[in-house]
Amino acid sequence: MPKRRVHVAAAAIFNERGQVLIARRPSIADQGGLWEFPGGKLAPFETGLEALRRELAEELGVTIGRAQPLIRVHHEYPDKHILLDVWETHDYEGEPWGREGQAVRWVEVGDLERYPFPEANHPIIRSVMLPRYYLITGEEEEDAHFERKLARALGEDGIRLVQLRAKTLEADRWQERAERALALCRQHGARLILNGGPELLERIDADGIHLPSTALLGLERRPIAADKWLSASAHDQAQVEQAARVSCDFITLSPLRETPSHPGAITMGWHDFQQLVEYAAMPVYALGGVTRHDSDRARAVGAQGIASIRDYWYPDTVRS
Repeated sequence: MPKRRVHVAAAAIFNERGQVLIARRPSIADQGGLWEFPGGKLAPFETGLEALRRELAEELGVTIGRAQPLIRVHHEYPDKHILLDVWETHDYEGEPWGREGQAVRWVEVGDLERYPFPEANHPIIRSVMLPRYYLITGEEEEDAHFERKLARALGEDGIRLVQLRAKTLEADRWQERAERALALCRQHGARLILNGGPELLERIDADGIHLPSTALLGLERRPIAADKWLSASAHDQAQVEQAARVSCDFITLSPLRETPSHPGAITMGWHDFQQLVEYAAMPVYALGGVTRHDSDRARAVGAQGIASIRDYWYPDTVRS
């Protein structure tokens, strides 16, 4: 027998303090007592956003204004297939309260993992915690140039997620650069991800590791602790599925477009990109020929946002 399919719209509602709203499921409900992002099932012929506005008015007494897609999560339970269609909004009227007797709470984004959620909500938590823009550093020979460019991206562009990519440096130089990059990221409240193998975390206590696709395919299980972020490069469906099997927290998916560094490369374009994102079990960053101006389009097709070297590392070449 085919499984019952359930389509649910849910919201990550943010207040002016940057806190996000969560609600507690009634004890008599399925998975009762766990916390969730508020929302509910779509009625016949409703869109996700229409259902969200109706459900939040009924459950919380709030009116949603502008909202943007955040992530779509497909999850298999023994008796059903659930699609969580999640939207992000900072634009609402009214003070949320549990009109159906449920507990509701504003929480700091960094505290979400302290609350028990249904398993299907875990990719949503990661998506809420991640920023829209992901900087991949360029290969810089001079340390002063590297520090100046990273400081500018963190300060002027507000980057809060950085991948240190420095494959051309010898071990001692890499160590020095990584230490300085971590210090700069900490000053600006940003996370630092190291491009390379898990052993790099033994040298630098960064926030996580980014695996090349070749390393990803060689794994049988998650190679680092759960309290560190694990990202990976993916280029096709097999690699996206492998990232899910080894519990990656997020991935970059490329190449979306042709880039100056890889002219003539076969690219996936927005249509194929969206098809791969739809069933990815984690947040996805678009990579390859994209800039910050593609952010809204990336979100519209289900991505977390965009990852870029050129747009943040060599901004004058992109904007000229």
